[in-house]
Amino acid sequence: MFRRKFKKEDEAFKRHKGFLPTLDMYIFTEFIVYLSILLFVFITLFILGDVFNDLSDFLDQDASVKQIVSFLLLKLPGNIRFILPIVVLLACMWTMAMFGKHMEVTAMRSSGLSLFRCGGSIFAVGLVITGVNIWFNEALVPYTERESEILKFYATKKGGTLPDNQKMLTFRSFDKRRTWLFKTFNLNKDQQDIVLKRYRGDKTLDWEITAKIASFSYKDGWTFHQGSFTPYSHDGLMPKSTKLFKKLVKTREEIPEIPENILNTVKSKDELPSWVIWRMVNNTKGMAPRNKAILMSIFYNRLALPWACFLAVFLGIPLATKNERSGIMLSIIVAISVIVVYIILSKSLLILGKQELLNPMIAGLFPTAAFLVYGWYTVVRNHN
Repeated sequence: MFRRKFKKEDEAFKRHKGFLPTLDMYIFTEFIVYLSILLFVFITLFILGDVFNDLSDFLDQDASVKQIVSFLLLKLPGNIRFILPIVVLLACMWTMAMFGKHMEVTAMRSSGLSLFRCGGSIFAVGLVITGVNIWFNEALVPYTERESEILKFYATKKGGTLPDNQKMLTFRSFDKRRTWLFKTFNLNKDQQDIVLKRYRGDKTLDWEITAKIASFSYKDGWTFHQGSFTPYSHDGLMPKSTKLFKKLVKTREEIPEIPENILNTVKSKDELPSWVIWRMVNNTKGMAPRNKAILMSIFYNRLALPWACFLAVFLGIPLATKNERSGIMLSIIVAISVIVVYIILSKSLLILGKQELLNPMIAGLFPTAAFLVYGWYTVVRNHN
């Protein structure tokens, strides 16, 4: 008799593991409503922040309303990328807390649904939002940030032209063996008025090149035109006889730097897309361990951060249902605490990775992985 009873309960539970159109659409709709409300509130706050920070620059130059609105819209993807994990977590907590308040979670679980299955549609939305966040990080935001800078330049600099070069750019190679000075650096054209100094392993000056023009190709390396080559003594203090040249070629084995990496050094490393960081590390031979640790820590951290949206669901559902009798306020307090702990842990390990005190992969991936494992454990533990 008992076996027959348990068998029927197992069959009922199996039936509930599939797609349940009415229930899933109901949970999906409720979650989307709360998500939309929170997203609207946070976006409005960030837009107001951009207005207070940048509006005066546009008004001082009598910029048009179209330019101002376009600038705010271009800044929007960067703001959304930042707030998505927070919004997803709060929306998840809000949804499950409201279900708990009306005893709907208890009813769903009493009917044979696991905690994981109760939030199935929320997990699906979290996974989609994670994909959107990855696209924002790697493709959309770098483009919109650049376009917003261009628009602001044109709108606030009447009669000016947007520069496509960097003036007086100084670059120190990642292996600390070469120092470049560009009077004018242009990514898409030949470089003008260059000074290049190469140092030996003991940090003494080996030689110096000055050139009017320098061009780069991936096949031949660097070609210097109309310049001089000056070798130095073994102590690096005394220059030897200078040789003038019309053309001097240095292969990529001798000078491995490429223009793209040189230009990226003037940008904040935290703002570089993951693929740019990966190319910088792999295209630079003899990179100093400290620089490599910094770049790879940022790289792994950048890979993990978008998954914070999915992490928010894993943490939000069990935390909200755990406090379903305490109301939504306690759930929100717990959600904020989780966000603070995650951010502090992520930033702390990132700093340790940059300082070579921790493996870059662990520094970048561990916080997100640890919270995902904890969330999964909590869901599985409470599945009955």
